[in-house]
Amino acid sequence: MSAPQDGPLLDDAAGRLIRPYTVSNGRTRPTTVFDLLSLVMATGSEPEVHLGPEHTVALELCGGPTSVAEIAAHLRLPAVITKVLLSDLVDCGAVTAHAPAFHDMPTDRSLLEAVLDGLRRQL
Repeated sequence: MSAPQDGPLLDDAAGRLIRPYTVSNGRTRPTTVFDLLSLVMATGSEPEVHLGPEHTVALELCGGPTSVAEIAAHLRLPAVITKVLLSDLVDCGAVTAHAPAFHDMPTDRSLLEAVLDGLRRQL
């Protein structure tokens, strides 16, 4: 897997050579609803449309279930732009996305207090 910083759109000295919104062709609204914790995974299907280098790197990052937030961090792009790129990949069938599973469990106060006590001991 190639690292995003090795791509043609980044330079070690100058940073990003193009503005993030140009990566998404000026789009700021994804066609798929994503949460930052949504898990995205490659389907193994090759996109039939030509995608940009960021799409390719994002697809490589989705070899296993990977969160939108993690992909954005690796791409060094804002989350909203990453969501647009990922929605392009969903639209062409290259990846699937699943919302995080939240359970309606009440917060266990004793567990939180034990975590806080452990953190205090570490400081």
